[in-house]
Amino acid sequence: MSVRFHTVAVDGIDIFYREAGDASRPTLLLLHGFPTSSHMFRDLIPQLADRYHIIAPDLPGFGQSAMPARDAYAYTFDNIANTIDRFTEVLGLASFALYIFDYGAPIGLRIAARHPERITAIITQNGNAYLEGVSEAFNPVQAYWANPTDENRAALRGFLAPETTLFQYTHGADASRVSPDGRSLDDFYLARPGNDEIQLDLLLDYASNVAAYADFQAYFRAQQPPLLAVWGKNDPFFVPAGAEAFKRDLPRADIRFFDTGHFALETHAAEIGAAIAGFLAATIG
Repeated sequence: MSVRFHTVAVDGIDIFYREAGDASRPTLLLLHGFPTSSHMFRDLIPQLADRYHIIAPDLPGFGQSAMPARDAYAYTFDNIANTIDRFTEVLGLASFALYIFDYGAPIGLRIAARHPERITAIITQNGNAYLEGVSEAFNPVQAYWANPTDENRAALRGFLAPETTLFQYTHGADASRVSPDGRSLDDFYLARPGNDEIQLDLLLDYASNVAAYADFQAYFRAQQPPLLAVWGKNDPFFVPAGAEAFKRDLPRADIRFFDTGHFALETHAAEIGAAIAGFLAATIG
């Protein structure tokens, strides 16, 4: 198995992506979250590439993808979903399963709701779509949504600090199993000039994701996509109730918890990979 690294222009935006596996096999699209990149899938991709065609892009403003200026590109979840939607079309992905994590969840679910006929299955790893899943850790962000002042914006800069990245990677996890490489790379990308303002724009726009939960849930009820939730149960941001809530609209959803934190692949890639392989074999072949 080998991973190929590509960059493709999508409506003038260069999108970097990792690709592995045979393109004639069913495709799995991996969507990362904050503040990371497709690098987070480095241990998962080899477990699935012998059976599936794996595509893992970096979102605009993240990783190796382009980081256009804020006056040239709107850093909203709607717009990033537009770009990734077009990315799948540029690559000619007629149908695919989705792996959604953190920010990747509202992006992927926007695409799924627009094009339900393209989605073969959904794996959500701490990718929330229900109010029950939003923890008190979001309180400072919610204060910014309610009152988007410069003072409330400045109060969120702590979310971009290396100490917070470390917390996201290690809280609720066996820290001795968490490689420092991923968080160090994330800190490098966050420290690029101008990236802080991009991330603060996205924290403000996260309110649009909560507003879209009802639409995502309507999509689940209408389309009944096969869904596997693989959840780090100690996640301080997206708590287990958010995983269990999928059952309300998708009674056949497979919900599995792992004794780790937000970045569950850092410690449980083998276990999660095995769960995904079994789920996909039973749903898409």
